[in-house]
Amino acid sequence: MNRTSPALPPEPAVAGRDAPVAEHVRAALHTRLRGLLAHDPGTRLGEDPEELHQMRVSVRRMRAVLRSARPFLDTSWSEPLRAELGALGRALGPVRDLDVLLERLRQDAAELDTAERSAAARLISGLEVEHGEARFEMLAVLDGDRYEALVNALREAVRAPLPTAGTGAHGRRELRALVAEQYRKLRRAVDAAGREPSDERLHELRILGKRLRYTAELAEPVLGKQMKKLLSAAKDFQDVLGAHQDACVAQQRVRDLLAGLGEQVDPAVTFVAGRLVERENARRFAQREKWWAAWRDLRAAAAKV
Repeated sequence: MNRTSPALPPEPAVAGRDAPVAEHVRAALHTRLRGLLAHDPGTRLGEDPEELHQMRVSVRRMRAVLRSARPFLDTSWSEPLRAELGALGRALGPVRDLDVLLERLRQDAAELDTAERSAAARLISGLEVEHGEARFEMLAVLDGDRYEALVNALREAVRAPLPTAGTGAHGRRELRALVAEQYRKLRRAVDAAGREPSDERLHELRILGKRLRYTAELAEPVLGKQMKKLLSAAKDFQDVLGAHQDACVAQQRVRDLLAGLGEQVDPAVTFVAGRLVERENARRFAQREKWWAAWRDLRAAAAKV
């Protein structure tokens, strides 16, 4: 099947400052649905990795909005929709992650001398094969009935008021409470992690920081300037921990690629792999040096909300 991407829906309505939380969720879903569909053709074409990145971001943010606003939504409607968005995200994720990793390793390899670049190309070639396979699987999902059904469900959702949990909870107070709850979860996790957490724990903090950021985006149209400052600090926090995680993933993937070549490996390939791992390790430590300051800035911004 080679289905063309769906047309964009009309411009989304903007929820009023005193509108129920569900209306703010609907407006957010509408905006992100337009983003998803706008980047669908470029994702299928595959010439610009940014298209897939933005499509994946739209999916993640819709999931995050549904998660954050769960107390105010009919979960018999919202949770199946969130699950389907999760399935789509898992189809997009491997290709996007490999896009990032390949670009990173190719840039590092370009700085090596000629002989080492050749060895790096042999090492990286396994990722290129993996990327092609992941892209084939992703396109099969985008051409499938399940994706079409998800898009139709989202279109239907944003046309009318969303199914709610029976509460008419209104704007400012409830949106502020959603942000505060996400912040408390992050703060408790940071307190438990301490100043020198494991790489795995930093990745968990990154996920919590991302949820806080996306919830703050939902509230920003209503809560204004204070939320903008929190959003900026949350983005910085997420960027630092994201760069840390990218370095962790990259160095492990290089080790895995080397191990996958077996025992009879060209010494030049082994040497290049070591150099690449060393670079990623240096990046990992550099981000570790920044994360606590980024957390302090985020904590200060949250105190003013």
